[in-house]
Amino acid sequence: MSIIGNERRLFLEGEAETERLGGELARLAKQSEQSLTVFLEGDLGMGKTTLSRGVMRGLGHEGAVKSPTYTLVEPYEHLTPPVYHFDLYRLGDPEELEYMGIRDYFSATNFCLIEWPERGEGVLPEPDVEIQLERQNEGRTVILRARSELGASLLNQIEMIGPGS
Repeated sequence: MSIIGNERRLFLEGEAETERLGGELARLAKQSEQSLTVFLEGDLGMGKTTLSRGVMRGLGHEGAVKSPTYTLVEPYEHLTPPVYHFDLYRLGDPEELEYMGIRDYFSATNFCLIEWPERGEGVLPEPDVEIQLERQNEGRTVILRARSELGASLLNQIEMIGPGS
């Protein structure tokens, strides 16, 4: 892992490590007791939903975690903090987010995970952390970028993720 200013780069060999990173984000979100917005970026099949599943499981969710491609948002209000998982892949126009009351989700101590955030540009708030997932050989390179003071604080606390961790 290398740390470059407000950025961390990780190599994750597979799905289990991607879920572990999600679990680490869950641990940090629980400790922060602040609203947290995370953008998940990457091509189809890069592990955005797998990482989200790790977050939900890290917060105690035991059921299935699927990408809310058709519903746009999947609420996990029984978790602490409450998590709202967005998938904007099929969003036609960012203004559609206003009609669904998007701003109400970014309050209190909610944790918002947003896949395909570029489709909501101009309506979504700035993220605290931006996570880019890219294919590399037999795994994924993950670039975590802090976009707020809270995001920088969280990145400074992230523990090593890798084989056997």
